[in-house]
Amino acid sequence: MTSLWLDDAQVPARLRLTPGSRFDTVVIGGGITGLATALLLAENGVEVAVLEGRRVGAGTTGASTGKVSLLQGTRAQRIRRRHGEDTLRAYIDANRAGQQWLMRYCEERTVPVQHEAALTYAQSKAETSAVRAEFKAAQAVGMPVELLGEIDAPFPSYGAVRLEDQAQLDPMALLAALAVDIEGHTASIFESTLARNVRSGKDNDLIIETEHGDLIARTVVIATGTPILDRGGFFTRLTAQRSYLTAFAVTEPVPHEMFLSAGSPTRSLRYTPSPDGDVLLVGGNGHTVGRESSPRLRAQELIEWTRTWCPTAEPLHSWSAQDYLPVDELPYVGPLLPGRDNILVATGYAKWGLTNGVAAALAIAGRVTGKPPAWARTFASWRPSELRSLPAAVTSNVTVAHRLLSGWRRAAGSAPAALPAEGCGRVERHGLVPTAVCTVDGQTTEVSAICPHLGGILTWNDAERSWDCPLHGSRFGPDGTPIEGPATRPLQQFLQPYPSSQFTQL
Repeated sequence: MTSLWLDDAQVPARLRLTPGSRFDTVVIGGGITGLATALLLAENGVEVAVLEGRRVGAGTTGASTGKVSLLQGTRAQRIRRRHGEDTLRAYIDANRAGQQWLMRYCEERTVPVQHEAALTYAQSKAETSAVRAEFKAAQAVGMPVELLGEIDAPFPSYGAVRLEDQAQLDPMALLAALAVDIEGHTASIFESTLARNVRSGKDNDLIIETEHGDLIARTVVIATGTPILDRGGFFTRLTAQRSYLTAFAVTEPVPHEMFLSAGSPTRSLRYTPSPDGDVLLVGGNGHTVGRESSPRLRAQELIEWTRTWCPTAEPLHSWSAQDYLPVDELPYVGPLLPGRDNILVATGYAKWGLTNGVAAALAIAGRVTGKPPAWARTFASWRPSELRSLPAAVTSNVTVAHRLLSGWRRAAGSAPAALPAEGCGRVERHGLVPTAVCTVDGQTTEVSAICPHLGGILTWNDAERSWDCPLHGSRFGPDGTPIEGPATRPLQQFLQPYPSSQFTQL
């Protein structure tokens, strides 16, 4: 599954790390937060480098919808309910600062942007109360929203809340411009360099361990979706979700407003211009990573829904993205551990990374340079308000514990069988060892089915042909290569890949 944005992205490959280097600040992660942070620091004279485990934009940013909106589904009412109007106002201020910075940057660098209205709409009568609640929450903090009884859309709708003059863009075009600017400030970007750990060195230095050797910094910023370091326990405060997107060629007129449903199953729509006319993007059907029996069916359902309401729709690209939902609705931006400013984290954007991610970059750069924005404390990585979210955190982690135990029970009862068919995988017990067996591109691979993060038993993702952990969202390729954190180590490989055609398949 390849993102529309990545398919024709004009982003040159960059060299991997040469070990032994030293920088003032090292940013781990080549998405919107990492690159915006690096550029802001470089502009302030900080000697900075970026480490990216794959390619710039290969993570969440390059797979996002590209929406840049202050109206974010039903988030306003959820934040208001949990934290009150003052906190919601500060959250909107932070997102507005991120949005405004992004719009100025795109205008200066001629990154194409489409300015359109954003709508949170009711796809059934049951969702109209959520639409009204979102309208009231947004209106209470001064957002110029309007409540609509009807909308002009080709799919079922029962009213919406609307916010004018929001934006959408190609996230890879944005990242390409940021990367060029970073290097224009003599900062370095190292690709294909997976960071595995950060430890203390001499004289308050930090040593970043990577697959290609070590480098040294005074400050480290972890902008990797979910933090790759367990210190701070952020993996217990986040839920990893995957959702699906498909780009369609259509002959019908494509709506130019950005739509997001107020309930489930989620439906997110926008258009993107192309030389052959407008392309329709439809996303949604999210689920917790590793806990869906067939992600492929989730992706297919989106295509079927789109064809129901746009009969001429022909899929061009299908892909998915991983996002992290915080237990108390607000992002975490600040020290990895309380009182320690040498390792900073940014995570928990709840699918709104283009505004929250830039806001996080502004907050981190302000913290490093001694000029934090007034709203930054609302995003604090350690805040008393989390006590209100303790029941939600307990529920989430009880579910994780259940998944851990049930995964091991299933693995214990799974005996070896015939080889999986092409594109299929399963967990079976080889002796006492849970083993992940899959067949991809005619090659069968056997690797450990145990996630190296905290020992969860992996599940097969039939949409992306990957091994996914149902505990905290780590993902691995068929050969065990790490794709997504918090795990940074590969799965143990038991056998070298062998041609599946030599054996009988299911």
